[in-house]
Amino acid sequence: MMQMRTHTCNALRLADVGKSVKIVGWMENVREVGSNLAFVVLRDFYGTTQVVAETEDMLAIIKGLNKESTISVEGVVRERASKNPKLATGEIEVVPNKIEILGRCRYNSLPFEINRSREADETARLKYRYLDLRNPAVKKNIILRCQVVAALRAAMTEHGFLEITTPILTASSPEGARDYLVPARKHPGKFYALPQAPQQFKQLLMTSGFDRYFQIAPCFRDEDARGDRSPGEFYQLDMEMAFATQDDVFAVLEDVLPPIFAKFGTYSVASSAPFRRIPYLESMETYGSDKPDLRIDLTCKNVTKLFENSDFDALKGQTVKMVDITDCTLTRKQIEKLLTDCQVQSGSKGYWFKVDENGELAGGIGKFVGPVREELSKVLDLKPNTLVVVAAGESATKSVGVMIKTFGAACEGHMDKERYEFCWIVDFPMYEIGDESGELEFCHNPFSMPSGGMETLLKAERGELDPLDIMANQYDLVCNGVELSSGAVRNHDPEIMIKAFEMVRLGEEDVKKKFPAMYNAFCYGAPPHAGIAPGVDRMVMLLAGESSIREIIPFPMNKNAQDVMMDAPSTVEQKQLDELHIALVGQLEE
Repeated sequence: MMQMRTHTCNALRLADVGKSVKIVGWMENVREVGSNLAFVVLRDFYGTTQVVAETEDMLAIIKGLNKESTISVEGVVRERASKNPKLATGEIEVVPNKIEILGRCRYNSLPFEINRSREADETARLKYRYLDLRNPAVKKNIILRCQVVAALRAAMTEHGFLEITTPILTASSPEGARDYLVPARKHPGKFYALPQAPQQFKQLLMTSGFDRYFQIAPCFRDEDARGDRSPGEFYQLDMEMAFATQDDVFAVLEDVLPPIFAKFGTYSVASSAPFRRIPYLESMETYGSDKPDLRIDLTCKNVTKLFENSDFDALKGQTVKMVDITDCTLTRKQIEKLLTDCQVQSGSKGYWFKVDENGELAGGIGKFVGPVREELSKVLDLKPNTLVVVAAGESATKSVGVMIKTFGAACEGHMDKERYEFCWIVDFPMYEIGDESGELEFCHNPFSMPSGGMETLLKAERGELDPLDIMANQYDLVCNGVELSSGAVRNHDPEIMIKAFEMVRLGEEDVKKKFPAMYNAFCYGAPPHAGIAPGVDRMVMLLAGESSIREIIPFPMNKNAQDVMMDAPSTVEQKQLDELHIALVGQLEE
């Protein structure tokens, strides 16, 4: 034990009664009984111990301190008269003969009660994060994160992967999000970029002759926050394999992840290998999402043809998708409330009808469904007490995906919540029509190998194949409706790479200019390679059973990408701007 203490605040038991000990920690609570007795709860990283001040000298010290001051207590262990079975140290207490003040808390009141900090306003929690982290319930998530990262490192090493760190200061690269730029003092007018991912470097490692690479990689993207995405920076289990196929990547993660989820997760059940594989188009058609939560047994059915001539304008001539939910006991009020929630998430209105206990159509749009009930019953399960939710229009797929998740969680018996269910989403489209440009763009990772290679691209070039029908050797790993990672078999052939970029109006010179190292490296002979990068933050969030990713990050930013504790981003001195050859243009807000 360290010189400053003989035991931690979670170590002492009945067997230690009579021992002289020294413990240190924070004064979590003080309860005075009369004028000659005080009970102090002392807390350190490991737990708590009750200290009983019974002498005038000891009481004087305790009464002069605010809660959360740090102290050292030397004394004797004795058995407690009134035991607390809820505490590991609940059978003993320490009677001090010496108390030393190590760090005085100079504030009479705290921003929030430490053990109830999770109930406090989020801004206060982030501003005083060092106090928030004193709460054992908050600290538990950070400890879990450390344990998971250590387990991931051990598992990857056992599978023959080398942990190699890649640069943080690099060149700007079109990865799909905004870069964080860093001005280069020695090169006026030029900028480094913080890596959105180590994508190019890990592929270059494969061309360098390394066979299996991984790292717990920091990634930086200037994007908005979500419940499962932290703005600014995040970490991923980045990995790449040379001379590898999609199946090789799948085999590694299917071996690495289930034991970690089963050991550290809130739920003890996790999918075993092989994980289910679902083609992207099938996932969108069946679940209305490329991130399906397979714990939910609901699926959607496309019934567009049955409503081509409907009397209900919202369905007539529209894409119509329905989800049948058997044995549903939700009331009309509950259904309407959930549909409103779905509309907020998807941006489009949903509808419903129900088959009552007598087998009659009732509620919502039931009267408009009656004329096609016989045909509809061949597609849907319309037995008594079945609720059917309906999405229509251009956004029907997105809407029905939200409905499945919302009603699946709300309707008893349709979601097995106590498990981790993995699946692979495969066969993503290589290209899409950009919402803003209206032109062909890469759908996801531009470094993915198109299915069929050069032959497929040439068919599209000759007009024999719609570019939107080109699939990529690309895949996502999904767990409980959360996208854990994206990966791909990489496009390692410079000729195929150039042809793939030509499809989005970028020529050979553009490729050489944007990706000079990768293009040149591939020209020296590159191995086929593949990889993936599961998000560590999202993984720990799932394991901890948290709904917000900020709960598992030691020092998170707020939703506006601000660190309110450190006051970042902040202004800098003019001298610093001058050194970097930067001039601020326009009126800046305070």
